[in-house]
Amino acid sequence: MLKKHFLAAVLSVLASWGFAHGQMDCASPVNYEIILAGNFGEPRPNHFHGGIDVKTERVEGKPIFSIADGYVERLTVGLYGFGNAVFVRHPEGYSSVYCHLKKFAPALQAALRRWQYSHESFQADVHLRATDCPVAKGQLIALSGNTGSSQAPHLHLEIHDTRTWNMLDPLDFLKPFVRDATPPQAHAFMAYPMPGEGVFNGGATQQYFGFSSHQLTREFTAWGRVGFGLWANDYMEQSYNNYGIRQTILSVDGREVFRSDVNNIPMDGNLMVNSWGDYQHYLHSNVWYMRSYLEPGNTLPILRADENRGIIDFNEERNYQLKYTLIDFAGNTSEYEFTVRGEKRAIPPAQPANVMRLMQWNRVNHLFAEGAELVLPKHVLAKNVELSPRSVSQPSRYSDAFTPQTTGSFPLLSWARLRLKCHASRPVSDSTKLYVVSHWGTDRYMGGKCKNGWVEARVRELAATYEVEYDDEPPLVNAMSLGQRITIGLSDAKSGISTYKGYVDGQFVLFEEVAKSPWVSCDLTKTPVKRTGKLRKLKFMARDNCNNERIYEAQFTY
Repeated sequence: MLKKHFLAAVLSVLASWGFAHGQMDCASPVNYEIILAGNFGEPRPNHFHGGIDVKTERVEGKPIFSIADGYVERLTVGLYGFGNAVFVRHPEGYSSVYCHLKKFAPALQAALRRWQYSHESFQADVHLRATDCPVAKGQLIALSGNTGSSQAPHLHLEIHDTRTWNMLDPLDFLKPFVRDATPPQAHAFMAYPMPGEGVFNGGATQQYFGFSSHQLTREFTAWGRVGFGLWANDYMEQSYNNYGIRQTILSVDGREVFRSDVNNIPMDGNLMVNSWGDYQHYLHSNVWYMRSYLEPGNTLPILRADENRGIIDFNEERNYQLKYTLIDFAGNTSEYEFTVRGEKRAIPPAQPANVMRLMQWNRVNHLFAEGAELVLPKHVLAKNVELSPRSVSQPSRYSDAFTPQTTGSFPLLSWARLRLKCHASRPVSDSTKLYVVSHWGTDRYMGGKCKNGWVEARVRELAATYEVEYDDEPPLVNAMSLGQRITIGLSDAKSGISTYKGYVDGQFVLFEEVAKSPWVSCDLTKTPVKRTGKLRKLKFMARDNCNNERIYEAQFTY
C-alpha cells in the first residue's frame, strides 16, 4: 500500500508539470449502488449544477472513497457552500472534489486541525503537498454529511480539469457504476419570434406547446425569424428524480442548427445559464426551457449553432421539418419531430426602445437616476435590454432607494458598479461603516466604500433594491452553555458576522459552526485545554463586516 501511495504521489507531481490528460482508472466513491439525486450541468438560477449528487440513504456517516489514485491537494471548511470538502488531484490531469462531508479521514482531520489552530480560524482553506496525503483508488477519505448549503444528506462530487478548472461530467468517469437504460423525455417546446422579425402561429409573442407524442401531427405556421426552446428531462430507472439533459440537437430539414453538450463548462460561464435557459419563464413556472439558439452575448463553449445563431428564418412558403434529438450520458436517445409551415404574413414592428434606458450588451452602459449611478461593463448582458429604473425618496434614511429594473429578476453575467449618494441630512461619525445593502429576498451586505459623499459597491442583480446603510453596532453574543461543551449564539442584524474566535485562559480553542443554526460550539475535550476542575476564563470575540467587535468574557469550571 505504501508503494502504491508513493507511486500516486510521484505521478501527481509529474501531472503538475503539465503532462497531457490520460485515461483515469476509477472506482465508485461509495460502497453501494450509485443513485443520483441530481446530475451534472442541471440548470439552476445563476449556475449549472457543477457535479453529481449521490444519495446516501438519507443519513450521514457513509464512507466516502477517493475515485482514483492521487493526493489530497486541498481541504476546505465553510467555503463555496461546500461545507467540509476534500480536493484530490489525480496524475491524469483531473481533480475530484467531495463536498458536504461530515468529517474527514483521521490523517486529513489532523491536518485540518493543525491549520485551524495555527490560523485561529474555523473557516479553512488548507493546501497540501503531494507527499503529505497521497491516496489510492478506493481509499477512505471522509464520511458523508449535510454541511454547507446542502438541504439533505448526500455526497456532492465534482470533477475538474486541473489545469483550467473547467467542470467535467463525473458520469463520464463513473459510467460502469451507474445504471441507466432510460432515454430522456421532452415535455414541450417554446417558440420565440424575434421582436419585429418574425411570427409563430400568427403571434409575435413566445408560445409553448406540449409533446403529446414523439411525432406531433399538428401543423404549426411561422414567418420570419423564430427561435425555439425545449423543456426536457432525463430519467433513471432507480429513482423518481428528474435530471438535466446531456446533449440536445435541433435540426431543420435534416440540417443541424443547434447543439448543446453539457460538459467541460468554464467556471466563469456559470451565470450564462440564465441566458441559455429562459430565466424569466423559470421564475414564475419553476420550469426551464433551454433555448436552442444563442443570444448575442452568450459565449458558452458547450453550445454550438449555425451562422444564424440557431434562429430559423422561415422565408419560404413550404413545410419545414424540425427534429429534436436528446441523448444522455449512457447514449440513450429519443427524438421528437414537428412540422412548421412557412406562411407569409405581416410581422408587427418591434416596440420602440427608450434610448436613454437601452443597455447594449457589447458596450459600456451608464444609467443615471436621482442620487444613483449604475455602470454596466461590456458583456455583463447577454442581449440588449431596456431597463425600467425607479428611485424612491427616503429623507430619513442614509440614501434614497434605487431599483435598476422593476420587473422580475435580472441577474447579470458579471459584476456592475453602483454608486449611491448619501443624504447630507444624515451625517455619520465614521464613513467607513457605510455600506450598500441589497433588498432581494433576504437583505444582503454588498460592501462599499464612501468617497465624496457617495458609496460605491459591486452589484449583480438589477431587480434588487439598493440603499446605503450604516452599522456601528457590534454583533450580539450569548452563551447558551458553559462547561465541557461551550455553545455561543451569534447574530448581527445589519452587516453580518465576519469572523469569530475564542480563548480559554488565553489559549485559542476552536469553535465550530453548528449546522443549520446561528450557534457555534467548542468541545473542550478536543482542544489542548485539559480538564482540571478549576475555574477557567473564556474570552470570545466576534466581528462584523463593518469591523465592529464584541468581546464576551465569562468564568466557568472545567
